[in-house]
Amino acid sequence: MKNNKMLTMIIIVLVAIILIGGICFVLFTQFNKSAKSLEPTIDEIVQASVEIPEITTNLADNKIVRFSLKIQTSSKDAAAELTKRDFQVKNIVIQELSEMQQKDLEGKQGKQVFQKSLKTKINELMQEGEVQEVYFTSFITQ
Repeated sequence: MKNNKMLTMIIIVLVAIILIGGICFVLFTQFNKSAKSLEPTIDEIVQASVEIPEITTNLADNKIVRFSLKIQTSSKDAAAELTKRDFQVKNIVIQELSEMQQKDLEGKQGKQVFQKSLKTKINELMQEGEVQEVYFTSFITQ
């Protein structure tokens, strides 16, 4: 009788451990799958991006800057809106650069500050979605 109770307890504990392990495995795989699906694929990023053709303008210190941008938005609809707002984006870029000097754009940090500034200003315009990232596709100062 005592051995029978002990065997029953061992079986119950083993079944409980197997159930808990199975539940943990399912939860772990589900959380990993949802995290991966949240990240857009490169094709989705390209479809939600807008190419801003080359812009040439003067800086505050009479130097010249020439560059082009690729702006990643949150959706295809946001990209369509940004395409229509192309002239407003160029205006923001020219206004921002007119107050900057060449030394402000030097190095990685200078370009990152400019990119962040553009992202903030362009997002103020956006009604359908938002700008997620601003990329330089070319950049020359003279």
